[in-house]
Amino acid sequence: MNKEICKSHQFVIDNKKVMVYPSVDSDRPVVYLNTFAEEGVHVYKELYDAICPDFTLVAISGLEWDHDMAPWDIPPISKGDTPCTGGADEYLQLLTKKIVPKAEEFVQGCVLWRGLAGYSLAGLFALYSVYQTGLFSRIASMSGSLWFPGFKEYVFSHEMKSRPEHLYLSLGDRECKTRNPFLKTVQEHTEEIKTFYMEKGIDTVLQLNSGNHYKDTVQRTAAGIAWILGR
Repeated sequence: MNKEICKSHQFVIDNKKVMVYPSVDSDRPVVYLNTFAEEGVHVYKELYDAICPDFTLVAISGLEWDHDMAPWDIPPISKGDTPCTGGADEYLQLLTKKIVPKAEEFVQGCVLWRGLAGYSLAGLFALYSVYQTGLFSRIASMSGSLWFPGFKEYVFSHEMKSRPEHLYLSLGDRECKTRNPFLKTVQEHTEEIKTFYMEKGIDTVLQLNSGNHYKDTVQRTAAGIAWILGR
């Protein structure tokens, strides 16, 4: 991305903080990134230092993580954990009906294509979204929580609203090295989902990274966005 870091724009909708880092040129892609702790600026800077096409990044924070990113309710998966209360459909309506139109007021020209990216539960949400809306044509799910009970079966039994052109999956090679009966399935499920999409003719890649779920999250997120930008 051979450009100076441009001035960002900020707005709030329904307690969600949205940062827009617009492209330099018009008619460029827009990638939406749901974030856990306002790491969007760090991802943007990582991409700024990389050689990747010009694009607009829209980073959303202030999420109710275990609600907004969860497709349905599940109880806590470990002692001391919190339950997930399925609010993904509600949040997706907010994203597509309010956040996207407002964010794209800062976009020059037309939107070439839209991507949706996320890490962990936000990676799960990104993949779930293609079954609910055809708005996003490229998906980047980094260390996606594809262990989520019932999600693999959901993927195998439901039709997408619109098939993504390109789909990036990544996972740390130690994420499945756990005694937790849910988390230990993450690599198996991710590999099975990747194969399922490839057999459907979707351009899909699975990148295995060194380390556990919490290693190099910014760099892994940037790598996924860079991949979908480069297709």
